[in-house]
Amino acid sequence: MDTTDAPQVIEHITKSVNYTPYDARWIPCSARFVSMGIHPRATGAINVFALQQGELKVVHELEKQHGVKCGTFGASSLDARHLAVGDYAGIMSIYDFEKPEIPVYSAQAHKSIINCIDGCGGLNIGYGAPELATGGRDGNSFNDDERCLAAGYDNGDVKLFDLRTNTMRWETNVQNGVVGVQFDRKDIEMNKLLVTTLESKFRMYDMRTFHPAKGYAFMSEKAHKSTVWQGRFLPQNRDLFMTGGGNGGFNLYK
Repeated sequence: MDTTDAPQVIEHITKSVNYTPYDARWIPCSARFVSMGIHPRATGAINVFALQQGELKVVHELEKQHGVKCGTFGASSLDARHLAVGDYAGIMSIYDFEKPEIPVYSAQAHKSIINCIDGCGGLNIGYGAPELATGGRDGNSFNDDERCLAAGYDNGDVKLFDLRTNTMRWETNVQNGVVGVQFDRKDIEMNKLLVTTLESKFRMYDMRTFHPAKGYAFMSEKAHKSTVWQGRFLPQNRDLFMTGGGNGGFNLYK
């Protein structure tokens, strides 16, 4: 197959680190991002990098007591830009990068590892009070307009919770363990929900087409020939999203 005319994804910068990175987030309104992970000695890593003349410069390099699994700026204002992280000990902490040595807030959210964290009400997106949600051994994401939370479980269940009424609105099973879920945008009504799973599969749900018996309409695809560990929408265009697989590959879809 001739791929010379196909769209190309070009690598911009490569940076080697001395820890296993689990999550990375752009710091809002800046040319910096934060990388989070775990050192071989099981301590946590939170590193801030800045883009400078085509290279990555380390701005902050922090080592924490426990490995860091996930992080989000979703519940922080644009002025504060506080990072909320979840670690291997089940502790949720919020850091201010003006004084990053000690968290400004910390709480024991789970008894063991926090696999995912998300926030809403911050970054001038949507409305309502800032809120954080953490998931232990499941996936979750927020839609800020309706205050719905989607959670995925290792038995293949996907559940949609209404935080206003504290009820479950919908549930289904995708037949494989769920490793990630994400709404396409937080500042609109529910539109698309991406669910990535084990065994090289992912599903895209149309959250505006609901059947009383069959649930939400969806399409299923196979990718990477391995677990689809990540699925992320492009913020500037919600019709574009990328998946990351266990084979080290990235696929861009429209």
